[in-house]
Amino acid sequence: MDKLEARIRNHDREIEKMCNHHFQGFVDSITELLKVRGEAQKLKVQVTETNQKLQNDGKQLLDAMDELRQCRLQQRNIATTIDKLTHCLPVLEMYSRLQEQMRAKRYYPALCTLEQLEQTCLPKAGQYRFCSIMADNIPRLRTHIRDVSMSDLKDFLESIRKHSDKIGETAMKQAQVQRSLDNALTHQQRAGSGRRSRKEAGQGTELDGQGGSPLSEQDSGILDVEDEEEEDDEVPGAHDLVDFSPVYRCLHIYTVLGARDTFENYYRKQRRKQARLVLQPHSNMHETLEGYSRYFNQIVGFFVVEDHVLHTTQGLVNRAYVEELWELALSKTIAALRTHSSYCTDPDLILDLKNLTVLFTDTLQGYGFPVNQLFDMLLEMRDQYGEMLLKKWNQSFRQILDQDNYSPIPVATEEEHKRIAGHFPFNDPEWEKMPFPKKLPFSEFVPKFYSQLKEFIYACLKYSEDLHLSSTEIDDMIRKSTNLLLTRTLSNCLQYAIKKKNVGLAEDARHAAEEEIYTNLNQKIDQFLQLADYDWMAPQGGGQASDYLSDLIAFLCSTFAVFTHLPGKVAQTACMSACKHLSTSLLQLLLEADVRQVSMGALQQFNVDVKECERFARAGPVPGFQGDTLLLAFIDLRQLLDLFTQWDWSTYLADYGRPTSKYLRVNPHTALALLEKISQAMKDTSRKNNMFAQFRKNERDKQKLIDTVVKQLRNLISSHQS
Repeated sequence: MDKLEARIRNHDREIEKMCNHHFQGFVDSITELLKVRGEAQKLKVQVTETNQKLQNDGKQLLDAMDELRQCRLQQRNIATTIDKLTHCLPVLEMYSRLQEQMRAKRYYPALCTLEQLEQTCLPKAGQYRFCSIMADNIPRLRTHIRDVSMSDLKDFLESIRKHSDKIGETAMKQAQVQRSLDNALTHQQRAGSGRRSRKEAGQGTELDGQGGSPLSEQDSGILDVEDEEEEDDEVPGAHDLVDFSPVYRCLHIYTVLGARDTFENYYRKQRRKQARLVLQPHSNMHETLEGYSRYFNQIVGFFVVEDHVLHTTQGLVNRAYVEELWELALSKTIAALRTHSSYCTDPDLILDLKNLTVLFTDTLQGYGFPVNQLFDMLLEMRDQYGEMLLKKWNQSFRQILDQDNYSPIPVATEEEHKRIAGHFPFNDPEWEKMPFPKKLPFSEFVPKFYSQLKEFIYACLKYSEDLHLSSTEIDDMIRKSTNLLLTRTLSNCLQYAIKKKNVGLAEDARHAAEEEIYTNLNQKIDQFLQLADYDWMAPQGGGQASDYLSDLIAFLCSTFAVFTHLPGKVAQTACMSACKHLSTSLLQLLLEADVRQVSMGALQQFNVDVKECERFARAGPVPGFQGDTLLLAFIDLRQLLDLFTQWDWSTYLADYGRPTSKYLRVNPHTALALLEKISQAMKDTSRKNNMFAQFRKNERDKQKLIDTVVKQLRNLISSHQS
């Protein structure tokens, strides 16, 4: 403790020393501190005053800064709002446009707007309530557009069903106008010099294509024809009668909706149903031409519409679909025409139906549809038309015969003669020399029959017009119909007149009529024989009879078929006379001086024709002949041909003159003349084939044989002459 106290005292002394050492400095520091306090007080006052001044001066700045901060905040909000409105306004504008399009029933543009709204605008607009409402409304709008477009399509289908006959009538009128223009142009070309360059002809064709119903391969047909230069009375096009925009609009809408196949199937199904309705004819269609006209107009209108849709849409209907419908229509139409035309008994109506059918076929052919079957059907109707004409002319002939007095026509003056000659070309030099008054050698029915015959030919010719037949086919048709008129109708009418009790013909008149029958029949045979055109140097014969002979046999068969009502003697005599005349004429044809050479092939063909004549005789065209009596008319020809075809000269020369000779009817002069022609033909043939030694030797041997037979025939002739 003592040490501690000593230690403490020691430290106290050191502290005291230190304090004494620093006391003055401390006092100085206190003094300075007191001075600083005064200065600090002054500084505080100055700082306070300065701060007050600064606060007063910075208040306006703070207010401006606060205003600036608020402006910056508003500017940022405005920029954000503008950005959002930039995305929302197109949505609202597009939706407004959509509503306007819906109200205006512009559904396809509305559907495109809807598609753009859904795909582009709404995703950019953001998640707003009105966007959600619009998005939820889009499916309903699509459904509404689809339903409305389908309703428009149904209205369209109903419209074309109602207007198809009018469309068809329009198309057929234009086809008729085009055909008239073509006929007029053809007439002008024939009336002119008849010379046109190919360039001019090509230009004429182009002009023709602009004037009427164009081909469907070039454009959509009648529905697109627009000619600003046509007059006010131009025929309206089908597009003037039917608005096709609904089908295009509906097609586009269903395409956008991804349901094009559904639309195509529906459209084709409905059109097939309409086609079946159009192709169903009315039960009384055959009664008037208007019934056929309405039927044709509906069919044409249907296919004009389909052709237009085919060429103005891409795939709604295709060529295969249209061709399928046309095949159906073709079969139905032909069947309907065959059925209903069979009920008709008026040839004038049949002729009008034919002309209407031709216009129908020309119209559809202009749109590229094949119509050959319709022309074939018209050719079938030609026979029906011919039968109706025969019935009509049968009544006319009988009426003329009933009104005739069967007395020669008196002619008092030259004027009367000219008047009658204008109706009937009668030329008789002996009668012309007789003085007036005089009588014609026939009654009134002859010139009347002649006039009726001309009218009949004209009626037949009218049916052949516009059937695209050659002049040969037309001539054959008229010739066939006229032959039937003469051989059947006129013959029956004459028989009817002869058998009437109040009509009596003197016996010398009956004989004259019979002789006239024989003479005219032989003259007709001569006309057929003039058509014979044998190749007398033919290497071999054909297997069939010549065409001219087949026609002649057919004529004789039809002629003798109407002779059954004549007295048996007249019919038999006429038949035998015709066969004898035919046999004699054929032999003369073979022995004509102009025919200097006859080959064995030509002789074989001639033999085939004679066999055809024998077949005709054997068939008994006229009843009453016993056995093969009619064949005797051809016995001379048969024995002559057998002699040459069998080359049986030894038998002929050995049995000549005997009653039992196989070739009793062969005259040696005839045999010699024919043999010389055959010999000359063989010599010419041998010269042409002289390059073959073997053939030349065979020909020489045969020629030697012929020369031997010629000498024997000449000796035979000279011995009998002496």
